[in-house]
Amino acid sequence: MRLVQITDAHLYADINARSRAGVPWLHFQRVLAAAVAERPDIIVLTGDVSQDETAASYTLASDALASLPCPWFWLPGNHDQIDLMRAEHPLLEAVDMQQWRLLLLNTQVAGQPHGELGSERLKALSALLKEDDRPVLIAMHHPPVDVGASWMDAIGLQDREAFWQVLSAYPQVKIVLFGHAHQAYAQHIGLADGGRVDVYGCPAMSDQFMPGAETFTIDEASRPGYRVVDLNGEEWQTWVERVDV
Repeated sequence: MRLVQITDAHLYADINARSRAGVPWLHFQRVLAAAVAERPDIIVLTGDVSQDETAASYTLASDALASLPCPWFWLPGNHDQIDLMRAEHPLLEAVDMQQWRLLLLNTQVAGQPHGELGSERLKALSALLKEDDRPVLIAMHHPPVDVGASWMDAIGLQDREAFWQVLSAYPQVKIVLFGHAHQAYAQHIGLADGGRVDVYGCPAMSDQFMPGAETFTIDEASRPGYRVVDLNGEEWQTWVERVDV
């Protein structure tokens, strides 16, 4: 089973609109074409589909994604309008991936750049994990860890301790994928019971952020990209690919 993560497209209704370091629609098309060439079984877009929060920007994305030769799923980021997303394509909480399960978490706090699950979403996550003991991959927008850039760490998942407390009771959780940080990232989180969860960030489809920066800084030397995750039984391999634009 091959899953490809894409994230942070930041699209505009105007396909010629520019971001700080390029044209988001052009980047989106090229990253998506490269991702398709990986022959994925599933593609997951982990938030910030839109920059201008218009219905037209979501239509652009969903029309392109609808042509994929595999199922695709998305979840909201801090820039997204959930109702507009849902009007184009369902927002699911759980996906059956044969030997694995994919859980898609909504960490959005409306009108805020940071993320939070809150007590109700954490209860729902626990209920999903309690019902099935197959290996689990969690996808979310906001990082549940510090990525080492002060300004980004301040707008990550605010209730990360509560999130990790929930996961500590469910050793079937093996992988967490996040967006938002616009950079590649990897960390192994040890749990109190001796278990481990591997946590991975992904390059954005749009502009890249400078790793380790104290304040907001674009990494103009890095290219857009995506993450590949190969799931084999209860084992996995993952890597990042970059795309020329």
